[in-house]
This record gives sequence, C-alpha cells and structure tokens, in this order.
Amino acid sequence: MTSEHLKSVAKLIVAIKERNGKPINVNVVAASIESFGIRDVDVKGDYGFEDIFDLSKYIFKSLDFKAFANLKNNKQRVAEFKNRRKLALTDYITAKNTKRFIRDYSAGLIHLFPVFLQVVATVLFGFSLWTFSKFNNLQSTAVVLGVIMGLVVTGGFVQVVGKQVSFYWYNKDFAMARHSIINIIRNGVLTMLIFFSFISIVNIVLPLYPFSFVLVTFTYAFFIGFLLLVLSPLYAIKQRWMLSLSVLIGTLVALSLHFYTPLYVYFAHWIGILTACLCSIIYLHFFLRYFLKKDKGLANVAPKAMLSVYRNFNYFFYGIFIFIFIFLDRILAWSSTLGRDIPYVVYYEKDYEVGMDLAILMFFLMGGVLEYSISSYNRHMDFYQLKTKYFEYREFNKKLMKMYVKHLRIFGFSALCIAFFLYCIITKPWGYAAGFDETLSPLSIRVCIIGGVGYLFLTLGMLNVLYAYTLGQHRKPLKAIAVALLCNLVVGIVLSRLVAYEYSVVGMLVGSVVFAALTTRDTYRFFKNLDYYYYAAY
Repeated sequence: MTSEHLKSVAKLIVAIKERNGKPINVNVVAASIESFGIRDVDVKGDYGFEDIFDLSKYIFKSLDFKAFANLKNNKQRVAEFKNRRKLALTDYITAKNTKRFIRDYSAGLIHLFPVFLQVVATVLFGFSLWTFSKFNNLQSTAVVLGVIMGLVVTGGFVQVVGKQVSFYWYNKDFAMARHSIINIIRNGVLTMLIFFSFISIVNIVLPLYPFSFVLVTFTYAFFIGFLLLVLSPLYAIKQRWMLSLSVLIGTLVALSLHFYTPLYVYFAHWIGILTACLCSIIYLHFFLRYFLKKDKGLANVAPKAMLSVYRNFNYFFYGIFIFIFIFLDRILAWSSTLGRDIPYVVYYEKDYEVGMDLAILMFFLMGGVLEYSISSYNRHMDFYQLKTKYFEYREFNKKLMKMYVKHLRIFGFSALCIAFFLYCIITKPWGYAAGFDETLSPLSIRVCIIGGVGYLFLTLGMLNVLYAYTLGQHRKPLKAIAVALLCNLVVGIVLSRLVAYEYSVVGMLVGSVVFAALTTRDTYRFFKNLDYYYYAAY
C-alpha cells in the first residue's frame, strides 16, 4: 500500500470505530464499509486492497486487540452519559404527567402556528399569504388547485427531509445534513418543473383550461411547493421558531402590499411567499455554516444515489399519498356534475370548501396530542430499555403496550373536547357567523361533521404511523395509506356521481377509518413484539 492508501484506511478505521464501536466480526466491518457507499471497484484504487472483504479483514484485525475490547462509538458514549445522568424514575411518575401533557400539547400547537396565522389573517382581513375572500369561483379554483398541486408534488420530498436530514442532524453529521438539504430541495424544484411542463403540454393538446388560468395555477403551485421545501429543513433541525417567523414576515409583507399599494392580489401573494422563502433560505445558509465551522462531523461520505433511493422510497411515496388522500375528496366533489353546472373539469364550490376547512381544524388541534404521545413514547422506551433486564423483554413490551392504551384514552378525550369546540363554532353566534358575517349552509354543516370524523380517524392513523417510524418500520404505513387512498377514491367517485357531489366526503371518511384500522392493527402487533423491533432498529 502507498502512503495515500494508508491514510485512507486510517480515516476509514476512525469512521468505523465512531459508527460501530467494537465490531463483532468481519462481516460487520464489511457492512459498515458498504454503508459508506464504498464499492468493490473503489477499493483497489482508493485503499490498495483487492475487494471489500480483504479490506474488512485487515481493519478487523486492527481493532481486535484487548485495548479495544470495550470500545464504544461516540454516539454510544454520548447517549450512555446523557441517559444515565438524566433518566430517573421520578421523571415518569404520575404527578408530572399533567404538566408534561400541557407542555407537549402546547409545543404541538406552536408547530402549527403558520397555519393558525393564515386562519387568523383570513378571519380578520379576508386575506392571507395565499387566500383572498373576494376571489370569484374561477380565481378560487386556480389558486386552490395551485396550492393542492404544490403540496402534493413536494409532499414526498418533505417526508424525506424529515427522515434523512433528521438522521444526519441527530448524529451530528452537519456536512451531510447540509448536503441532503441542498439535494432534496434541488430535486424537488426539478420535479415540479417537469410535472408542470407535462401538464402544460397535456393542456395544449386537450385545452381544458385557458392559458391564463394555467399560468396562475402553476405559479401558485410552484411558490407554495418551494415554500414547503425550504421550510421543512427548519423542522428537521429543530429550528421551528424560524419556520413560524418566516411565514409571519411573509404574511405581513403580503398584507402590507395588499392594503397600502395598488398591486394586484396575485402579485401581493407571490411576493409575500417569496419573502417567506428568502427568510428561510438566508437563515438556513448562515445557521448551517455556523455548525459546519463548529463541527464538520466524522462520517462525511455521501451515500450512493441508489442507496439513498432505497432508504427513502417508502417515506417518499407515503408523503405523496397522504397529501393526495387529504385533497382527493375536494377534487372528486368539484369535478362532479351531479346537481351542478360547471364550466370546467374541476370547478371550486364554496360551501363544500368551507365545510372541509372547518373540519380540518380537528386535525390541526389534535396535533398537540400527537406531539405528547410520541414524546412520551420515546421517553418511556428510553427509560424501560435501561431499566429492564434482557430476559424480561415481555415485561418491556407489556409496559409500552399499556402506555399505548393510555395514549389512546387521552386521544379519545381530547377528540371529544375538540368536537365540542367545533360544535360551538358552527352553532354559536360568536363562531363562524361572527367571523365571516354569514351563516353556514346546511351543506357546509353536513360536510363539516362527516369530514371532522374523517380527520379524527386520519389523525389516529398518522399517530400509529409515527410510532412505527421511530424504529424504522416504514413499509406497512405505505401499504395502509395506499389501501385507504383506494377506498377513498372508489367510495368518493360512486357517491359523488350517484347520490350528491358533497358525499365525496364520505369517501374520505371511509378511507380514514380503513387507514386507522389497518395502522391500529399493525401498531398492536408492533407493541406486542417491540423488543424485536427495537433490537432490529439498532
């Protein structure tokens, strides 16, 4: 081996020690090398060995000394120190549960501040970062379709940000976190441009909408999609306050342009959204630059493209499917001609949209329960895996199952409280009528009730998915949302075409119930065998 080969091997040994500690055999070393994206064809030129296995044997012998008998990687040492110092039985006694619930629930709601801000701005001013109460039905169709497209096309990339960037960030590999953020945003933008170009070509061949309509729709779609892409890393790296601040600044800019300039509404929206994007981009640049100066990490080897695709495939499609699921009933209702005379294939219907906007409050207000449940689950799992002996694994599973049942009770009680709140908004004079100076139509109320129940079951399903994701179980959630999406589509099409267009919401309800049922069944099995999934994840 040359001196360059020796240096490369030395760096690789350090990386393996930091990742694995003391490897138990040659195969573990080989697997670690492959996880860094190194191939057999690379080994000869980069390290001076014939293949990965020869290199693995050399490294294993280098680490097979008594001095390395109790070797632990850096993450193990840090985690062990933090857990033994911080984890104590008194942190889990009942007396603290109420305070902890209030804290976590509040944190969950604060994370939804950008959405809450848009609701408040719409109620107070009739205008927000992407809505305007005085849009006519055609304008509303263009804007809402644009928002839906932007969310759906980028939904998969946002899910991948949550998985991949979080992984690198919590392992203190800041260089790879930055590399992943840039790659995901770039790929998301490229995907949007390709998708919009394809739809434009289709619209030219089959002229379904005027060119101006398509232009407005795609502009909103691109800006909303880009906003989602640049905000999602802030959530992954625990800078969620900046996410809210970016949206707040963008909203204030849009409101100022709307009220104090003659600028057209579309341009006020677009400038406001771009302002929010720019705030996020600037902050990300300087924040990540600071951490890279402070600590570049120890395993800055970019994974191969196909390896990244394999790792994130299920997360990506789950993100797309969940956004399609949320908006599918609207598309089915707005495309139905039963009882409606519509000028285009999909055309906005205000009463239906108002009902669903009220119903989705169930989902947003339950966000705090999700935050509490997952935080509590992680705390209890960390504690019991330290406290429980290896041969008492059944007791470990039993205690975590008991915790899951307790979370379901909290979920149900919170749902009843939120349902009562929504009932007051619908029926009381200080509710919807006071905010918008109009009463709800019977259709809106009917859609709100059915949709609210649907969003409740959807939230339960998403809570179950979060439990599975903590230990890398990502295939079953994808299958569950795919089946639920199919049920949503079939039931929604049948009822919106044979009964009444607004009954497409029943498709969403049925799909949500199926999603909740499938994920609850999988979660029950997950907790029954939690010791296995915990071992497999690490």
